[in-house]
Amino acid sequence: MESLGRKVKEDGVVIDEKILKVDGFLNHQIDAKLMNDVGKTFYESFKDAGITKILTIEASGIAPAIMASFHFDVPCLFAKKAKPSTLKDGFYSTDIHSFTKNKTSTVIVSEEFLGADDKVLIIDDFLANGDASLGLNDIVKQANATTVGVGIVVEKSFQNGRQRLEDAGLYVSSLCKVASLKGNKVTLLGEA
Repeated sequence: MESLGRKVKEDGVVIDEKILKVDGFLNHQIDAKLMNDVGKTFYESFKDAGITKILTIEASGIAPAIMASFHFDVPCLFAKKAKPSTLKDGFYSTDIHSFTKNKTSTVIVSEEFLGADDKVLIIDDFLANGDASLGLNDIVKQANATTVGVGIVVEKSFQNGRQRLEDAGLYVSSLCKVASLKGNKVTLLGEA
């Protein structure tokens, strides 16, 4: 996705050789037009897969996931990082480690919204080590649902996330692949 790659290169801020900050259009302030294009691109990639639900994790995955759900015309469901007082029982849970925050959270999804008939597209903002997507896939398995694929907005292809997801049997579609953050510069896969 050319427009996303341009945005990552122009507005992304390299924190160090493993962390890229995209607060200006994805993780804090959201570029709605770009997110609409992201959602449409995910739709084009998975439109024939019979998707019934989009699943992400709060908070940064919500913007691309909601736009994808709009194009698929299916509900968007996000795993919560805290159990709300309104949810008494009947939920799936798993532990997910955040690479960026270096913190493990228990996330939950209500059984009310995810069931065995669902064909799920997992969407996340970043792919580093794959822990978030693997955790969400665990929730899908607990529901006896099917993960059709994983849609990633920005993949750090120099980390092992894709390999871990593929080793788990998951199909991965990434819209922007970052090859390197060395020298305080974003280099996309395929660039010299």
